[in-house]
Amino acid sequence: MKIAVGVGKNLAIVKAAQKVDFEVILTKSEDELLDLLITGSVDAAVRGSLSASHFMSKIREYYPEVSRASFLELNGHKFLLAPVGIDEGDTLEKKEKIIDNGVQFLEDIGFKPRVAVLSGGRPQDRGRSSRIDSSIREAEQLTMITKDKYPVKHYFILIEDAVSDGANLILAPDGICGNLIFRSLVLMGSMKSYGAVTLGIKEIFIDTSRSQNEEGYLRALKFAEKLAKLRKE
Repeated sequence: MKIAVGVGKNLAIVKAAQKVDFEVILTKSEDELLDLLITGSVDAAVRGSLSASHFMSKIREYYPEVSRASFLELNGHKFLLAPVGIDEGDTLEKKEKIIDNGVQFLEDIGFKPRVAVLSGGRPQDRGRSSRIDSSIREAEQLTMITKDKYPVKHYFILIEDAVSDGANLILAPDGICGNLIFRSLVLMGSMKSYGAVTLGIKEIFIDTSRSQNEEGYLRALKFAEKLAKLRKE
């Protein structure tokens, strides 16, 4: 099993790589990391502490519809949070694609999907601003067009209810909101992160924050290995 990882300024990824029992190839450029992944030279790749913008722009040359979903754990409950790329999930069509790909990923790893769609307010908040109204309206549309395919519910702004109900694919209103939720829960809070699954590609690529600690990088590396093993079964 070979996993490639990117090494930037945060060297916690190097310390994490030294603690696993499988081969890790350290790379110092986004181009090298992508080349190892696309050519099949490795079984999976982890971004580590390299730049996201450069790598994602390169991978979108191969997969224009790519998006990311953080795989998180709270009190034993594991779920995907998407979108978490700040430039992702900004249209209804892109959100629907994220749900399709996210559900497929969950099924591939043995989860029964339960989808939660979030929006910018409670039902009674309609009329407070055009932005809130637009967010709620789009979430309602998304729920309507996906409800015949998957178990999906619109939770409005109540992410806490979505988690307590056991939702395992939580869709934020957009990538900026998703990124802020991730940073609040993981980088400032104590929620476990296994990295972000890259959806819409055939290869296994786990995206990680440049601000992650050694423990978080270690989980991402082990998660990448686990997904690679499942792929080979």
